[in-house]
Amino acid sequence: MIREIVQYGHPVLRQRCQPVTVVDDSLVELVNDMLETMVDANGVGLAAPQVGIDLRLAVVDISHDPESISYFRVNGEDANLEDYMPLVFINPELEFGQEKEWGQEGCLSIQGIRAEVRRPMDVKATLPQLDGSVLVIESDGLLSRAIQHETDHLNGILFTERLSAASKVALKNRLKKLLAENTGM
Repeated sequence: MIREIVQYGHPVLRQRCQPVTVVDDSLVELVNDMLETMVDANGVGLAAPQVGIDLRLAVVDISHDPESISYFRVNGEDANLEDYMPLVFINPELEFGQEKEWGQEGCLSIQGIRAEVRRPMDVKATLPQLDGSVLVIESDGLLSRAIQHETDHLNGILFTERLSAASKVALKNRLKKLLAENTGM
């Protein structure tokens, strides 16, 4: 089932989400709905708060663009990206490489706005799975950026908060307009 994606101004987008403590049929159904919603919206990632759910759960799929990364390791071994996409994870923990890079980002919850965001190039993500296993994924490029972006959602952080001061000023009126449209304020 395709779910409604909550938009900029919705309070759930600004709160640190609750950890997933139980994996049951309703959570599996939510994951399936999120995957269907992400594909329908042409996204590469979607976090539970974006569908109005206060849980540390996200999905990512970059299988359409495997050349956007230069390496992909799972539990310390080189791996085939397609074998792990779509990636579903709960309660993630991230470690970052030292180098940072700028990259274009957008968000399904902030329609019509894309901007350059500076993030760590490499990520080492400890990603608990629904079946109780844990994947430790190391990557760069789009996968690194998508995991960081979705984990930010789980911490109540929007990509617009990571913009340069100049970009924030440039987008201030557009964000204010979006807020008014989405909240009636």
